[in-house]
Order: sequence, then C-alpha cells, then structure tokens
Amino acid sequence: MTILVVEDEVKITRFIKKGLEMEHYTVDVAYDGQEALDKAEINNYDLIILDILLPKIDGVEVCRKLREDKVETPIIMLTAKDTIDDRIKGLDAGADDYLVKPFAFGELVARIRALLRREKTVNTTKLQVGDLILDPATHEVFRNGKEVQLSSKEYRLLDYMMRRPGHVCTRTMIGEHIWGYNFKDDSNVIDVYISYLRRKIDSGFNRKLIHTVRDVGYKIQDKSANNHLNNKK
Repeated sequence: MTILVVEDEVKITRFIKKGLEMEHYTVDVAYDGQEALDKAEINNYDLIILDILLPKIDGVEVCRKLREDKVETPIIMLTAKDTIDDRIKGLDAGADDYLVKPFAFGELVARIRALLRREKTVNTTKLQVGDLILDPATHEVFRNGKEVQLSSKEYRLLDYMMRRPGHVCTRTMIGEHIWGYNFKDDSNVIDVYISYLRRKIDSGFNRKLIHTVRDVGYKIQDKSANNHLNNKK
C-alpha cells in the first residue's frame, strides 16, 4: 500500500516516512501543496497524510481540490492547529480524520489502519503484469503461480513500478520514492536493486517483464501481450 505524506518540515517527514516503511508501507513525500496535487494527479495512493500549514497551497485547499477532482483517497489531516474551528474546516473540506501534533506514532498507524479497513475494495485489488501478481493486502508476490520472496526495498520498488505498468520510471523518480526526496544517484544502487528484481522475477522465464529504457530508467511491461494485440489488428 502506498501513502503520500505531505509535510513541509523535513524532520517530521523523515520520521513519518521511516516509521511507515518499517510498517511495510510504501511512502511518497511532498513538501508543499502544489507538489501534493501534482503527485496525487499522476499516482493512485491508498491514503494521504496532509499537513494544513503548507507552502504555496495550504492543506485545507489541497483537500478541497482533491475532492472536487473526485479523488476519494482517505485523507488524515496532520497539524499543530487544534481548535474546534480548525478541525471543522479540515473535515468540511473532505478530510476523513484529524490528528494534532505532537502525536504518538502508534496512534497515527492505528488511524491509518482504521481508514484502510474501510477501503477493502481498494486494498484487495491485486496488481498484475503478465503472469506476475502483487497483492498489496498481504505483500505477497507470485510469478506464474510461484511465490517470490522479496526484501522490503525490493517489494517497494516492484510495487512502485507495477502501479505504473508500461510507463517509464526514471532514475530520479525511483530514487526519490524508494530512498528519499533528496536522493542523489552518485552510485549504482538503483541498478543493483533492479538486478535483484530481475534475478527473482525474470530469471528462468523467456518472457522478460522488467525492461531498461536507455539513459532514462526502467519500466515493467508484458511486451508479448502488446505484440499479441497488435497482431490481432
């Protein structure tokens, strides 16, 4: 499951991101309201944690715009504002829950679980590319019916790519999503983890699913299925 954390305080963002990843969630981050809207437009998140006091566009307006755009992703407002009026504004804008800083991380996780339980249809929707299946609800991965054992980072990388089948995931996108917003690709760490995935996902299969887009990044795609459709035309 993928969560978008929208918070302009870097230390708080890192704290939440690290904690959620330890709970086996995949985490994207945004540091201002406009970035949050941009990311929510191109990605399907299971939940959004949204601070109110944000640069460019405040969290209440972000929430309102998302609801106007028919984005029904559960939203938890996270803010230092704890007056009744502030809570009402957030909830009226379309937020599903409200948590006041400072907060206990365990309470945040409990609220996340409670909201995600309401989204059973979304949570149980399996991702599939060819004969590769990823189940976000159980974190299980199968290729041709056989279970594939992945590390936490390998799973997050595969989940990220499978939510964008056929689309190029640039090195920058992968680095920021898996290793953090300020990721600098001065090593071959992305190539190493792609190689780990290829070994576990594609090794032994004639039909390869993970493809390199030269000088850009990688994508996951069942090209044989596309060829089959083209031949039918």
